[in-house]
Amino acid sequence: MSQKTQKVYKTIMLIILTAAITFIITSVGMYRILGSGNVKYIATDSIGRTFQTFRKFIEKNYLGEIDDSAMLESAIKGYVAGLNDEYSEYITKEEMEDYMQEATGKYVGIGVYIANNTETNQIVVLMPMKGSPAEEAGLKSGDIITKVDGIAYTGEQLSEASSALKQEAGTKVQIEILRGEEVLTLEVERREVKINHVEAKTLENNIGYMQVSSFDEGTYDEFKQKWEELQSNNTISNLIIDLRNNGGGIVDEAINIADMMVEKDKTLLITESKDKKEEITKAKNDKTITVPIVILVNENTASASEILSAAVKENNENVTIVGTTTYGKGIIQTIYSFNDGSGIKLTTSEYYTPNHNTIHKIGIKPDIEVELPEGESLYSVEENDTQLQKAIEIAI
Repeated sequence: MSQKTQKVYKTIMLIILTAAITFIITSVGMYRILGSGNVKYIATDSIGRTFQTFRKFIEKNYLGEIDDSAMLESAIKGYVAGLNDEYSEYITKEEMEDYMQEATGKYVGIGVYIANNTETNQIVVLMPMKGSPAEEAGLKSGDIITKVDGIAYTGEQLSEASSALKQEAGTKVQIEILRGEEVLTLEVERREVKINHVEAKTLENNIGYMQVSSFDEGTYDEFKQKWEELQSNNTISNLIIDLRNNGGGIVDEAINIADMMVEKDKTLLITESKDKKEEITKAKNDKTITVPIVILVNENTASASEILSAAVKENNENVTIVGTTTYGKGIIQTIYSFNDGSGIKLTTSEYYTPNHNTIHKIGIKPDIEVELPEGESLYSVEENDTQLQKAIEIAI
């Protein structure tokens, strides 16, 4: 699969777990839930008159029953979609419940991160969760999901496909995938999946390795705990942080992790709102990780992952970034929840690195560019992972 195709995998900054994520993702992204507000649907006179005209016409001519609630919901979805912003959307009550479940890392489904490849309009597997039903069934990074239980889905139907994949624990789902030129059908049993956001281990020469798959709620606490465990078991000489295929998540989780590797009062993030007002986020604590660091990134490293990479790199001389240029999602979405259980996700600000560099649609270029071998997926065979091997070489 070409690098160009891979580069559009994570178009949404919510990472998408099929158990509950409607993304994204993924995309995947950066979200701050800002509490409830009264739902008021206000239209200008011209819009109101237009809808009244259509309502009367439908009422007069339509043969079937009219569900005003469903029509209103569809109208609002279409209205927000008219912004032509792939990251902004109206969220129904049911979808909002999924978002809330997603933020806690508790899901029922097959356990896989997926995204819409907007260039090909296909649903692409970013990465199955370790120990998940998806991994056990043989799903791999780069697989294209074409059908779920015999129904075809396009990338634009990511939310619908995600809902079809989750369902009840203990039930089975048939997934048709395209892997290269080969069409495969896999049967996967849905079950409750507990997401481990951080995998940690000690490599040769006491090199610490920490893979962060997403920035859901609790990722910082998990990262901190895993780092302390690594230190207690070994004298860690260098640290490799693997952010490949991490499409982002909650900004504060990434910022808190960056705070562990940056001197107190140093700038971690700059955001700019619609009125051009800048907000600067600085490190609040003393640096606790002082060893040299290598950060692994690829074309699917996006959003909060890019924030973490830039914050650590631009504030620390002992940091090297290895891999391929990151995705380049430098805008932040805010989710506003309403009293009826629905909500709206809007792009509300753009972010910049501590040195005020733009990331959006540019990405972060690694210090050392390393491609994976053609056809090789991440985490399959460590010896074939040329990016990881380069990171180990640098750390030694």
